[in-house]
Amino acid sequence: MADHNAERTAVYKKAAWQMIPFLCLCLVAAYLDRVNVGFAKLQMMDDLAFSNTVYGVGAGIFFLGYVLFEVPSNILLHKVGARMWIARIMITWGLIGAAMAFVQNATQFYVLRFLLGVAEAGFIPGAFYFLSCWFPADWRGRIIALLLSALPLSSILGGPFSGLIMSNFADVGGLRGWQWLFLLETIPSLVLGYMVTRILVNSPNEATWLSDAEKQIINNDLARENASKQSHTTTGSAFKSLLVWQLSAAYFCIASSVYVAIFWMPTLIKQHGETDVMRIGLLTAIPYIAAIVAMYFCNTSSDRRGERRFHTAIPALITALGLALSWNHFDSLALTMLALTLAAAGASATQAAFWSVPPSFLTGAAAAAGLAIINSVGNIAGFVSTAAVGWIADLTGNAQNSLVIFSGLAILGALLILKLPAHLINHRHPE
Repeated sequence: MADHNAERTAVYKKAAWQMIPFLCLCLVAAYLDRVNVGFAKLQMMDDLAFSNTVYGVGAGIFFLGYVLFEVPSNILLHKVGARMWIARIMITWGLIGAAMAFVQNATQFYVLRFLLGVAEAGFIPGAFYFLSCWFPADWRGRIIALLLSALPLSSILGGPFSGLIMSNFADVGGLRGWQWLFLLETIPSLVLGYMVTRILVNSPNEATWLSDAEKQIINNDLARENASKQSHTTTGSAFKSLLVWQLSAAYFCIASSVYVAIFWMPTLIKQHGETDVMRIGLLTAIPYIAAIVAMYFCNTSSDRRGERRFHTAIPALITALGLALSWNHFDSLALTMLALTLAAAGASATQAAFWSVPPSFLTGAAAAAGLAIINSVGNIAGFVSTAAVGWIADLTGNAQNSLVIFSGLAILGALLILKLPAHLINHRHPE
């Protein structure tokens, strides 16, 4: 038994090292193209005479395109295979992201942000579905946490990188700093999109770097796990599942807090009088360093204990606390950064733990569709939250006034997670 467990651990570590670093790079590229508008805002609003409401709607309309095309995209990924479909997604969003550099008015801003959402639709749930075809439940939490560490990592790297571009490329070649931001941060997506076709394989059976015995270990584990999920195997069963819609509602609440932190953190820091975009970029890295640590330890603990609900709900409550504290306008930037760190660390940990839950009862086409449904509802939250913060900021003169609302949503998300049936969500370690 000990020899089998050691062999099994070695196989999954080998698979993780083969795929997770590369997928993390892809996810970093995705979030650079998705959220660099938060830094571009610091200059483009004045250049293009945009209001906070225009920015909020433009930042959020991305998610409408994403929502409309996410389920069809993931169903096609299930049929076509992850390798070619993820490559298609990355190359098309890279080309549209580059076009953002040439926006001249609000209508163009809205159209390109919408098309960026259409292009990117299916990427994240597609990556989750892909990993569920490789890793069983007792490995899934830490694997998803490692993948999603790319999100705070993109903010750690993207903040200073965005500030550096905007500071040093201003007016080079007749383009403003925010225009260079969109152009240069598109390049990784295009390069990695091509590399997907060379690196990813759709299933263990296609992996030339696994021996037949190693393939058999993975196939046996997944077959044993899938045998207990036969009631949720088709696309239709995902749409009919009350658990899928309960998780969708919970993720709406969780995603709201995640996107508020991502899109508005630079603005909240700037409200303390910090005007240098490079320093703002460096300061935004602090909460996300804490987020990576929180994600890993929370989800490793979840895997080892076989427990999902409390490992998802407790970080959501920490997020609520951080947002509630951020609502208060501290005179001290250090106290504001502490509150933002709590919010970012909690949001990242609960997001990673959350995505270990749906594959606990979904498999096959149902997993592809269910993951897409849940993420689609979460992306509706992305539109609602960013637009709402912009509207409240214009109405009241302060973006912080909306944070108490999203603190309440994080609490509601935690309660919805705690209402999930433990016998379906938690898992036992294989004997």
